[in-house]
Amino acid sequence: MSESSKEQVNNTEQVILRKLKIYIIASAAFCLITGVAIGAIFSGRISFASNETATSTVRTPEALSATFAEIAKQVEPAVVNIDTKMGGQEEASNELEENKEKIPKELLDLFRQRLKRPVFGVGSGFIVDAEGYVLTNRHVIEGASRITVRLQNGEEYRATVVGSDEETDLAVLKVKGTKPFPIVKFGDSGSVLVGDWVLAIGSPFGLDQTVTAGIISKLQRESPQFTSFQKFLQTDAAINRGNSGGPLVNMRGEVIGVNSQIATTTGDYNGIGFALPSNEAASVYQKIRAEGKVRRGYMGVNPESVRSEFAKVYGLTEAKGAIIVNISDPTGPAAKAGIQAGDVIIEVNGQQIEGSQDMITKVASMSVGQTIPITALREVNGKFERKIFNVTLGERPSLSGEEEILPPKQNDKKPTTLKLGLTLSELTPQTANANNLRDVRGAIIKDVDPNGVAAEVKIGNGRDGIQASDVITRINRSNVASVADFEKVAKDLKEGDPVVIHIVRNERGRLVRRVFQFTYQ
Repeated sequence: MSESSKEQVNNTEQVILRKLKIYIIASAAFCLITGVAIGAIFSGRISFASNETATSTVRTPEALSATFAEIAKQVEPAVVNIDTKMGGQEEASNELEENKEKIPKELLDLFRQRLKRPVFGVGSGFIVDAEGYVLTNRHVIEGASRITVRLQNGEEYRATVVGSDEETDLAVLKVKGTKPFPIVKFGDSGSVLVGDWVLAIGSPFGLDQTVTAGIISKLQRESPQFTSFQKFLQTDAAINRGNSGGPLVNMRGEVIGVNSQIATTTGDYNGIGFALPSNEAASVYQKIRAEGKVRRGYMGVNPESVRSEFAKVYGLTEAKGAIIVNISDPTGPAAKAGIQAGDVIIEVNGQQIEGSQDMITKVASMSVGQTIPITALREVNGKFERKIFNVTLGERPSLSGEEEILPPKQNDKKPTTLKLGLTLSELTPQTANANNLRDVRGAIIKDVDPNGVAAEVKIGNGRDGIQASDVITRINRSNVASVADFEKVAKDLKEGDPVVIHIVRNERGRLVRRVFQFTYQ
């Protein structure tokens, strides 16, 4: 073979070798990329590179579902169902009695009976302290004569009201137990972002421990229907009647909101719910626990935000500040300090004011009785002059002008049988014959107080309760032959004691027996 032929063969071999190397390298790279992708899929996460080479993680449905389940398991023991009982309508009852001469006796008796019936309500709450402090909405317990808190494990406790706040619609309850209660922790609502996953937990329609999922739809949601201190987190997690007071939790199981209201055209869930941010709720909770109420600073003025039009007309460099349109309290803190209608507040205690709501919030956050500098612009001879007023803050009055719930009115009526809300009388032979109760011995029930303990006792899926004309034959293993026998046992009952009452009842001419079991609270 000639030299030229050998050289041609070598060149051909080199070309083939180069192509082979490129093929091997490409195959290896392909296998590596494929392996990484498959590994990412099997690990439940796929990463996508952004233009800045940062990565964002997307969870698979299975992983997200597992996270929801873990959070629900963690939080649910501290979420409570709240049952309330309101007494009869006192105002309507008084009006009825005043006009009883004008109403036929049959109708009068019917109206009296209906007004006497209690009204029951249901809501949600969550335990924030192992000693038994529960946070809920004020409207859940407003006007209640009796509040019962039920835990996930079925335990029930009589709750008392520590205090409430009308401005944020929050209330703090207290229950007593023999061991520490499960709790949930507050998260930082200031770090919440639109699009974050959240879970709402509560008792919609009385269906306790119901969990719904959704996202944060909007931050700092305001509306004319809300108070000055309600800037809600908006969510599409399903919230219905009975969810009020329950927690809205993040993916770490922390409470970032208190479910409070819904926007609806039907009265039920329409995809828009509102939760008071946890940072505000935690602050209110601490103040109520410390003082039984929330005391906010107050100046006694009606402000309006400075807008661009006002700034242009009056030659302001920026549209910031609050115009005092009216001195609402002529003897209030602002009036005493010399502030007038038309002044433009630009600073409160050295902090710049963005608008009217910002001014209200900053003043309200100050302590009652604190003296703070208020910087204002006042128009003098067509020009604004800067003035500083030292204002000693008063206490912001409640929205309704009434005292906060501390605690709600309790039923002070003392029934003849002491604690259980039953009025008994002796079962005489004449009474026994009249009620077809011959050969029955006991004390007959003349009346059941609708706000008493015994009125809540039910058996048979809640269809059967203690009634007037029932005869009590035994209480806690003691035979009852007279009212005195019953009261001998009832007077020593303490909170948490078990109670078992045996009764005999005439149902359509047939004597039937019932056993009612409950805990005295």
